[in-house]
Amino acid sequence: MELLKDLLAALSVVLNGLPQGLLALSFGFASVPTAFAFLVGAVGCLALGVVAPISFQAETITLAGTMGNNMRERLSMIVFGAIGMTFIGLFGLLEKIVSFIGPAITNGMMAGVGIMLARVALNMAKKNKIVGYASIAVSFIVYMITKDLVYTVTISVVGTSILAVILKQKSDLIITEREIISFQKPVVNLTVIQGALAMICLNIGANIAFGEITGSIANTAVNIDHLSIVSSLADLVSASFGGGPVESIISATGGAPDPLRSSVIMMGIMAIILFAGLLPKIGKYVPSESIAGFLFVLGAIVTVPVNALAALSVTGIPGGAMVGGITMTVTAISDPFYGMLAGVIFRTVASLVGM
Repeated sequence: MELLKDLLAALSVVLNGLPQGLLALSFGFASVPTAFAFLVGAVGCLALGVVAPISFQAETITLAGTMGNNMRERLSMIVFGAIGMTFIGLFGLLEKIVSFIGPAITNGMMAGVGIMLARVALNMAKKNKIVGYASIAVSFIVYMITKDLVYTVTISVVGTSILAVILKQKSDLIITEREIISFQKPVVNLTVIQGALAMICLNIGANIAFGEITGSIANTAVNIDHLSIVSSLADLVSASFGGGPVESIISATGGAPDPLRSSVIMMGIMAIILFAGLLPKIGKYVPSESIAGFLFVLGAIVTVPVNALAALSVTGIPGGAMVGGITMTVTAISDPFYGMLAGVIFRTVASLVGM
């Protein structure tokens, strides 16, 4: 019975991850190479005893998919960001960095990313108004009733996909029936460096927040540095061959009888789906705009309010609530790295002038 519960929890996370996998496809990331990331995640979590799994994460996919002038630059950002995060995890620097940045800036970055998600959702909806805005409406209603992201993403994606079929719309996802797995040589320029730093900043906040939340659900302490090593090595392998980023998530496997076993099963199932080339086939029948509602709810309702409140409620620091506000604003209009930089600079100046 416990194994069955572990399997059901794993399947629920797979169900939640598939639409976000389609989001990665919509940005041009390859599906089969991403399977390598899930294998690395399964082996890494099992070896290090990390109960917080990795999977498709809308925030990182959106950031990686919208930065850079072309796919090579975006893949390079993921690669160099992963290398940076691997060293941070290996030397146990994550907690020290977070302590230096402080909760106002960390939460401000996460809130800013939430705004980015909502903006991407609205831009997607404008491309296909009927499906896109229907997805947002359905997602909003379902989440308000259930407060469950699994139900939200499932009902909105399935419902709007059926609507697209009725309207005889075809998916605009670029589908590759047989992906060629080849090494993608990274490129180095200022845009890539900026993007890699943005990825590192986002993942610092995400690993802390999502890893600890999943750990609390599982009643198990999660070593955030170990989680960072696993997710970064997974990204490195995936992006080196054209795959998308795979990061820490808030996972229902934390509530399974054996959280570690359930998370490994989940990552194994995702790897099988990707290796079998089933995700692009699913994408043929799912318009990318069907994910707009989930992104909007995740950004505007789930991510922004909690993190913005936390960022603006921090007291006892130079600059007060303005530090979180500036970090959030700059992140939303640029990226997490510039948001963090703006927050640190303003806090330093505020300290010097006695604010």
